[in-house]
Amino acid sequence: MEMFPAAAIISLLLYLLYKFLYRKSDQNCYLLGYQCYKAPDELKANAGTSAKIALRNKNLGLEEYRFLVRTMIRSGIGEETYIPRNFLEGREASPTLQDSLDEMTDATFSNLDALFATSAVSPRQIDILVTTGSLFAPVPSLSSRIVNRYKMKEGIKCFSLTGMGCSSSIIAVDLVRQTFRTRPNSFAVVVAVELTAPNWYTGQDRSMMLSNVLFRAGGSSLLLTNHPSWKDRAIMRLDAVVRNHVSTDEAYECAIHVEDGQGYPGARLTKSLPTVAMRALEGNLRVLLPKVLPLWEILRFVVASYRWRIKKGGGSGGDSKPPPPVMNMRTGIQHFCLHTGGRAVIDGFEKSFGLREYDMEPSRMTLHRFGNTSCSSLWYVLGYMEAKKRLKRGDSVMMVGLGAGFLCNTCVWTVMRDLEDENVWADCVHRYPPPTAGNRTGEILGWIFDDCMSFINFKDYDRAVLFSRFKLQEGERVNGMHGRVTGSSLSPFVNVRQQRGVGTVEGTGTKMGSEVLCSMSLALLEMGVEGSGMRK
Repeated sequence: MEMFPAAAIISLLLYLLYKFLYRKSDQNCYLLGYQCYKAPDELKANAGTSAKIALRNKNLGLEEYRFLVRTMIRSGIGEETYIPRNFLEGREASPTLQDSLDEMTDATFSNLDALFATSAVSPRQIDILVTTGSLFAPVPSLSSRIVNRYKMKEGIKCFSLTGMGCSSSIIAVDLVRQTFRTRPNSFAVVVAVELTAPNWYTGQDRSMMLSNVLFRAGGSSLLLTNHPSWKDRAIMRLDAVVRNHVSTDEAYECAIHVEDGQGYPGARLTKSLPTVAMRALEGNLRVLLPKVLPLWEILRFVVASYRWRIKKGGGSGGDSKPPPPVMNMRTGIQHFCLHTGGRAVIDGFEKSFGLREYDMEPSRMTLHRFGNTSCSSLWYVLGYMEAKKRLKRGDSVMMVGLGAGFLCNTCVWTVMRDLEDENVWADCVHRYPPPTAGNRTGEILGWIFDDCMSFINFKDYDRAVLFSRFKLQEGERVNGMHGRVTGSSLSPFVNVRQQRGVGTVEGTGTKMGSEVLCSMSLALLEMGVEGSGMRK
């Protein structure tokens, strides 16, 4: 009897230790697979298609068109990105609800079909479903549509995230990780899709015109589990997640959905966005890096920072100040999935954190091939790494997501096995990186920078519309109108009085009206006329 209390205590301690270790194993979050959406080839937007769509906006004047063309040239986006069908059909300014539902359906269900087919997990086994998308929230929700489509079980826990911008897929993964702590042996699906069909901006605000250039159609789906017996089938394990939310007015307003002064809705991206993004990331990494970098690198950084403060405070007398030390992230992280928010954002990553061109290549090539697909972009970047056979067992992968709010979210994964499966990059990865990661916008629309464009005056809009309906050849006569179009300039029509006597078309005067410019631009594109390039 005297041994009974001791045996009971030992048994209790062993039981508690078992429960602790068992619960800890359930808190692991494994990625079993992922899929990225690739639209049909008929929805590809090359430079010519993009130019036609952009120049259909009759609200823009000449200077706005020039700004738009310069932005397209410098965007880093290539010739094979995808756009929704209503853009190709000329209805980008007047989308219907069905346009949005069609894009959502295509981008979501094709991914999920492939995900379930390749994972040996059936839809009925899913316990948690998280969907995310910022600017389109249908009723019933996307998560409800998925549950209905795949006849998932009634006890499934569904979450629909909206308005959280391009970083929301990491938020969704973190939500799954937190939910796993109370639901052992579970499977979860994350669907990240941002729709472009209902979000074309038709106004004149330059900070809101940027979204038309950057965003493209895309989507991704993830399958996760905390089931210990599925560990050997996982491709990655989630090791750390850090989320921060910057509350300053500048950060809040740098990426925001608003109406412009004329009442046109759109996403405003201000000039302060790259700066805000870097500040937010610096604050995030101060929390994340000590969790994932080796101790000796952290000690090196502490010593270097102390020496830097001494030199900075000592005042050497010169104007130059020593640059602050930077942690060498490559000591603990081998791969970087950086949000493809735009060329300026990617360049800011490289400059601020001392990364190599090798580290930036996946994000730059993803921007070039697929554009900014918002919340799903990180998984296209990961797909590039896998297609290039970069991801080896034991490697660490850091993902960085930036979104409106302003939100900065990061996570670190460990690769569980060598990854080399075929994915969304299978048919084109052999062409990347290309010799030049640009586009042909300058060749097609370079004529818009010709000096003569600033002095054309059409006094009668009907004649401009008539002009846009005919394919003029050099010297061709159309209803009494004489004109000449060359590859480097557009010669104005001189002193041709209309038969109806409404007015005179002259070669000098005020700047061209936006509607006339739009009609003329479309006519030139139909003719296949290419300019001489952008003037410096």
